[in-house]
Amino acid sequence: MSIARSEYTYCAPTIPTKLRIVREGDPVRRAAPGELPAVVGAGLRVPTLTGEVEYANLDHAASTPSLVSVKAAVDTALETYSSVHRGNGYASRVTSAWYEQARVEVAQFVGAREDDLVVFTRNTTDATNLLARTLPRGTEVFVFETEHHATLLPWQQARGVQVTTLPVPSSIEHALEDLETALAASGAKHRLVVVAGASNVTGELWPLADVVAVAQRHQARVLVDAAQLAPHRVIDIATSGIDYVVFSGHKLYAPYGAGVLAGRRDWLDAGAPYLRGGGATASVTTDGVAWATGAARHEGGSPNVIGAIAIAAACAAISSHREAIEAHEADLAERLRAGLDVIPGVDTWSIFGDDHDRVAVLAFTIERFDSSLVSAILSAEYGIGVRDGKFCAHILVDELLEDPWGDTPATAVRVSLGLANTAEHVDRLVAAVAELAANGPSRRYTRTDEGWVADGDERDLALPLPW
Repeated sequence: MSIARSEYTYCAPTIPTKLRIVREGDPVRRAAPGELPAVVGAGLRVPTLTGEVEYANLDHAASTPSLVSVKAAVDTALETYSSVHRGNGYASRVTSAWYEQARVEVAQFVGAREDDLVVFTRNTTDATNLLARTLPRGTEVFVFETEHHATLLPWQQARGVQVTTLPVPSSIEHALEDLETALAASGAKHRLVVVAGASNVTGELWPLADVVAVAQRHQARVLVDAAQLAPHRVIDIATSGIDYVVFSGHKLYAPYGAGVLAGRRDWLDAGAPYLRGGGATASVTTDGVAWATGAARHEGGSPNVIGAIAIAAACAAISSHREAIEAHEADLAERLRAGLDVIPGVDTWSIFGDDHDRVAVLAFTIERFDSSLVSAILSAEYGIGVRDGKFCAHILVDELLEDPWGDTPATAVRVSLGLANTAEHVDRLVAAVAELAANGPSRRYTRTDEGWVADGDERDLALPLPW
């Protein structure tokens, strides 16, 4: 069998100017300047042990709801949804154009350099693993133990890559000193420093400008895990000197199964394709394969065009309302911290100190209470959703908590605020924690295979399937 050789240069199509889509209902109202973008599911009511309340979703760091404008963009894209890059049909050309323009929107959102690539992936973990697979052989990766598993673990299996793990620092100064020492001792030709923009456990911001300065003194590149940074603060990789950035749509109010790797193209063009298949090839013959360069090299198969459009729509909305978003989150975060700080028996946790700058993420413990019990009580009795455990950052949580009471697991409760939250949500949490710390739960709870369950809990969790 012979495979015909085909060579061509791909040019992204433009959106047909006469495209007209007719839908029922009124158009979505966009948020005005100074307003917060609207969120799908705001005002959701959930059952508690004693009645029904508005849901307080304080778990944005795990996954965010969709913006109304993002859902509208997805609904519009679905009406002409078709194949990407492999068709000349009208709908295919529209879909292909929107997919490529989503790449441009994301590049603007992260402040990409003119020659940087934006590669669409499944999520932050997938994006980091992609980069790990394309590192030049012999690269030494420097990563702090404070990292989420998504950026701590992928390097272990990368071929020809050496990993240097740096300890949880006691201060910013110690972190920079440890990094400087490790880079100075490295004899590797290629070096990559990996750091979170904001901790997914404590919300604390890493001093990215200082990290970049140290890295550049030793000819090292920098990858920033921006999963917790992108929804809350501006990213500008060109101005800051950051080389690569990764983040997820599902933490950016675009929960449609896509993520991003953006940054310098040389390693990505030289590395092996992440997914070998259609779309990643320039030509295929019986003699072998010539792989594409650019983003297509690592986007084999039919891409998640809906996810890419959702991320682009979220980036556009957040960029347009950044000041309002930051002010809203700062007010709520200050209200949360001030409330928890005065409750006896409650501790909040930090890497660099309580006064360190952070996004609206906070981890706390209640003395002698299992964190999973706390989260179960907050849900069952107060209609509050939080996260408990080690947050896929086991080394950091173990280091911070050091099993403080000896008879409870070294885990914490994490509160993460976002656009879906109000002052009442925060006040309800603070009041609930104060009551729990002082008097315990209102009912007896039993640990089961599915977690803690309150006696007499008759809430129906077996809702009809949505399809």
